[in-house]
Amino acid sequence: MLIYIAKRLAAAVATLLLIMTITFFLMNTIPGSPFLTEKSTPQQIELANQKYGLDKPLIVQLKNYLVNYCKGDLGVSLKMQEGTPVKDILFRQGKFGLSMRLGLLAVLVAVVLGIPLGCLAAYKRGTWVDGLLRVLTTVGVAIPTFVLAATLLIYLGVKAQLLPVLSGSLTNWKAYIMPVISLSFYDVCYIAKLTRTSMLDAINQDYIRTARAKGVRNKWIVLKHALRNSLIPVVTFLGPLIAFIITGSFVVETTFSIPGLGKYFVESVINRDYTVIMATTFVVSILVIGMNLVVDIVYKVIDPRITLSSTDE
Repeated sequence: MLIYIAKRLAAAVATLLLIMTITFFLMNTIPGSPFLTEKSTPQQIELANQKYGLDKPLIVQLKNYLVNYCKGDLGVSLKMQEGTPVKDILFRQGKFGLSMRLGLLAVLVAVVLGIPLGCLAAYKRGTWVDGLLRVLTTVGVAIPTFVLAATLLIYLGVKAQLLPVLSGSLTNWKAYIMPVISLSFYDVCYIAKLTRTSMLDAINQDYIRTARAKGVRNKWIVLKHALRNSLIPVVTFLGPLIAFIITGSFVVETTFSIPGLGKYFVESVINRDYTVIMATTFVVSILVIGMNLVVDIVYKVIDPRITLSSTDE
């Protein structure tokens, strides 16, 4: 187990370095400068580049980024909050915390609704309940998040005026409803479909036939025996899902004017705030890679037959 985890950590570090390198060079292919405005002069831009080290060769800039990140220094904002440490913007100003609260709530809704709906569809397979759930989940997976968010905003916020149009900093429970529905709807439907498919596959296994032969009721076969093994694909999906949702949905946060990490990342790209782009990518990458490692370890808890050793790969 320890050797396996050590190998995965080494692979995670290499993956993170690769992501940061690719992001850095792609970011620098964007034409223009973060200091370019209608009133700026070439001399002012040159001085600003010298101040923040952007006049150095790209490979030197990349090395400086990586060395500073190893020291825990994410740099300072170049434009949006000029001179403010990016670490303070992301964490002390509550942007990461806001996205985390919204994301965790959306994940909770997706799990609490998705898995039971998948179990129900598998338990009622071939009936009208199964058919209805399959149609609803297929439609749900096909609807883009921005379409659902805009629809909720127009009908529940503007026309019916049941919920606040601008969720802002999510200061009350009503402000959470539309963003959480928008974030979790696709995931609820996908998890339900994934759970149903996995459970139907598990139901056809030999140990399920043995349980039926022993007279175990169909309800307990589904809930006790088939569900545990069918959760492995769901856990695989939940790993990166949790990371991406916690860091905030760019579309949802922008639509509902939530000042979270996702909305700030979009603004940083528009404003070419290089340090914020790199720092946000760094945070998202760590979460995704970390959650994938956690998922691999959780496999062992769900199914003891899985052996986490260095030779399994």
